[in-house]
Amino acid sequence: MRLTTKGRYAVTAMLDVALHANEGPTSLADIADRQGISQAYLEQLFGRLRRAGLVESVRGPGGGYRLRHDPEELSVADVVGAVGEGVDATRCGGTGDCQDGETCLTHELWADLSMQIHLFLSRISLASLVRRGDVMSVARRQDIGNLIATRHV
Repeated sequence: MRLTTKGRYAVTAMLDVALHANEGPTSLADIADRQGISQAYLEQLFGRLRRAGLVESVRGPGGGYRLRHDPEELSVADVVGAVGEGVDATRCGGTGDCQDGETCLTHELWADLSMQIHLFLSRISLASLVRRGDVMSVARRQDIGNLIATRHV
């Protein structure tokens, strides 16, 4: 059981957009630079996030992406779900056919764990992450690093 790279990157990218929301739309190039995620991969993720109604794109100079909802209303579970991911601890993908087409001995245990993880992630908003001191510290470090890198180019 793990959250895949797709889900992790989507949450990281959406948090980056939330952190830089008062600077206007955030470009995928800026997210890619700060977070070390390929811009091509971000394009795929943001296509899904846009179709799910979590972000909107702004075209033209200074364009990029911005959140379509208040960060207080967007949960980590919303983001993970928007890119087609979920956290499932069962080995059958939740279908219940884990042992020769039948439910295995521990299916309900792992299904309950999956539900608890989903509930946990649904209680964490992007806004609550933005307010965390550790997140703000990392964001400041990334912004300073990005500023220094652009000055040396």
